[in-house]
Amino acid sequence: MKKIALFGNPNTGKSSLFNRLTGLRQHVGNFPGVTVDKHSGFLTVDGKELELIDFPGTYSIYPRSKDEEVVYNVISNTKDPNFPEKTIVVLDSTNLERNLLLFTQIYDLGFNTALVLNMTDVAARNGFEINSAVLQEAFPDAKIIRTNARIGTGLTELKAWMAEESVPRETRLDTLKAKDDFQGQIADTNVRFKRIKELVKEVVNKNVSEADFSTKLDKWLIHPVFGYLIFLVILLAIFQTVFTLASYPMDWIDLGTSSLASWLGTMMPEGVFTSLIVDGVIPGIGGVLIFIPQIALLFFMLAILEETGYMARVVFITDKLMRPFGLNGKSVVPLLSSAACAIPGIMATRTISSWQERLTTILVAPLISCSARLPVYTLLIALVIPSKTLAGFLNLQGLVLFGLYLLGVVSALLVAWIIKQFFKKKELSVFLLEMPPYKSPRWGNVGIEVFQKVKIFVLDAGKIILAISIILWALASFGPGKDMEKYAKTVPAPRAQTEEVMADYESKVASVKLEHSYMGHLGKFIEPVIEPLGYDWKMGISLLTSFAAREVFVGSLATIYSVHEADDNPKQLIDKLKAQKRTDGTPTYTLASGLSLLVFYVFAMQCMATLAVVKRETKSWKWPIIQVGYMGVLAYFGAYITFNLFS
Repeated sequence: MKKIALFGNPNTGKSSLFNRLTGLRQHVGNFPGVTVDKHSGFLTVDGKELELIDFPGTYSIYPRSKDEEVVYNVISNTKDPNFPEKTIVVLDSTNLERNLLLFTQIYDLGFNTALVLNMTDVAARNGFEINSAVLQEAFPDAKIIRTNARIGTGLTELKAWMAEESVPRETRLDTLKAKDDFQGQIADTNVRFKRIKELVKEVVNKNVSEADFSTKLDKWLIHPVFGYLIFLVILLAIFQTVFTLASYPMDWIDLGTSSLASWLGTMMPEGVFTSLIVDGVIPGIGGVLIFIPQIALLFFMLAILEETGYMARVVFITDKLMRPFGLNGKSVVPLLSSAACAIPGIMATRTISSWQERLTTILVAPLISCSARLPVYTLLIALVIPSKTLAGFLNLQGLVLFGLYLLGVVSALLVAWIIKQFFKKKELSVFLLEMPPYKSPRWGNVGIEVFQKVKIFVLDAGKIILAISIILWALASFGPGKDMEKYAKTVPAPRAQTEEVMADYESKVASVKLEHSYMGHLGKFIEPVIEPLGYDWKMGISLLTSFAAREVFVGSLATIYSVHEADDNPKQLIDKLKAQKRTDGTPTYTLASGLSLLVFYVFAMQCMATLAVVKRETKSWKWPIIQVGYMGVLAYFGAYITFNLFS
C-alpha cells in the first residue's frame, strides 16, 4: 500500500484536508517507540488503496518537541516503516512566507511533493492574489494544487496526483542537518527565509490596505482586559451547557443500565453468573457509557472554538499566566475542562505540542475538582459543617465548598511547578503561534473530531473500566469460606412481611455480607492505616470502592449503613451517619474526621476511568502509577494534618 505523508504548519487546515480525504476511515495508533499519536487514514482512488499519514503540525523539519521530532525521525530514515513514497505539504495561502519554510525543506530532500495552497477563499477575501505559475517555476518538480478543504475544492486533482505513479527524484537526505547541529540549522533557516522573502514578493500581491475582519475582532478578543473577560464568559457558557445538557442523557443511560440490570436479574436464574452480569458487567458498561455525553458535548464545543480560530486566541492570552508553573496557554482548556470531568480534560491535552507540558497537564488535571466529587462534598459538608451565615450574607457551607475547589486549583499549579523542577533544562519549550483568520466551522470536521474522541474512550479506556468493575464486583461478592452466608444468618428475620420491612432486612443482610467479603476484610486490614486520619473500617470500605469512581462513596455508605432510601431522601443517610458511634461511645463523624475526608477527596486519585485514559494518552502504565502515588501521598498527609488540626 502506497504511503503518503501529510505535513504542514499548525492552523493551515491540514486536519480538515485529512478528514476530507479519509472521512471515517481513520485509525489512531502511535509512532514506534514514542508516545505520539499516529493518525492514519485510508482512501481508494482508481482502485488503488492509499494510506495517508497525518504528522504532527510543525514549522520546520528541525524539532523543538517530541511531537515534532517524529517528523525528523521519519523523513531522515528510509528504513522507517512510515517513510513516505510521496509527501503533501499544506500551506496557509494567507501566510506563504512562514509556510514555505517547511515546504522548501521537504522539497529539497528529494521527495515527490505536492504543494497544497489551502484556505484560498480566506486569502481572496483578505485581498491576496497568488501567482501559481511563479511558484511552479520556482519548484518545477512539485505539484501545485489550490484547495479549500472546508468545502472540498481541489480534492479531485489532489487525489489524482496521489494515485499517480511516483516520478523518481534524487533523494538528498544527506543534506539534512543533525538534530543537535543547532548552528547549522540556524544558518540553513536564515538562507531559506532570505530566498523565500524574495520569492513571496513575486508570488503574492495584496490589494487590501485596511485591517481585515480578524484584525478588528482581535482588538477585543486578545485585549489584556476584555480578552480574559470574554474568555471567562465563554467558559461559563460551555460548562453550564455541559452540566445541564449532559445530565439528561447521563440520567437516561443510568436509568437504562439500571433497568436492564433489574430486568435481567428477574429473567435469569439466581447464581454467580447472573450476579456477574447484573452486578459486575452491566454496571461496568454503564460506567463507560455514562461519560459519553460529557465527552461528546465538551469536544463538540471545543471543536467549534478550534474550527473558528478562537482557540488560538485563548492560548495566546493565557500563555504568560501559565509559564511560571511549567505549563503554557494550551494547558488552560484541559484544566478547566477537568472541572466537569478529568477524562475529556486529559484527552484535550492533545493540542499541547510539548510532551513535557502535555504530561504535566495530564498529571495535575485530576486535582481540579470534577463533578464526581460534588456528591461527596455536599454530603460531608452537610454532615459536619453547620448551616449558618457569616457577615450576614456568606453561607458557611458554600464557603467551604468554594474553598475545596480553590484548594484543588492551587494544588494543581503548585504540583505543576514542582514537576517543572524535575524537567528543568531537559526540553526547551518554544511557543510559536500563528493567529489564524476567523471562519465558520465545518460541521463535518466537528463531527469526525467528536466521533474519534468518543471512539477512543469507549474502545480503549472502556475495556479497562469494565475489567476493574468486574474485579471490584468479585471482591465485594465473595469472602473467605462461608463467612458471608454464616454471618448473614445472624440477622434476625422480620416477622412482618411488608415491603418496607423486607427492604430494611435485605439491606442489613447486604451490609453484613459486605463486611465479611474480601472487600470487607480488606477494609478491616487497612483500618490501622486509616485510623490516624479519623476513619473506621466502614469508611475504609467506602474509600476502597470509591477508587472505581468517587461518587461511589455515597452509595457505599448507604449500603453499609443499610439506608436504601438515600437517593430519595438524603437526610436519612445524614441522620444515620450522625448517629454512628465508635467503640468508646464518641461520634464517628466529627468536624475533624469530616474535614479530613473532604481533603482526602480533593487530592486522591479515585477514578479508574481517568487512570485508563491517562494510560491511553501516555501509552504507558508508568504515569498513571506515578499519578496514583503522588496524589495518594497528598491525600493521606493532607487528611492526616487536617484531622489533627481540628481534633
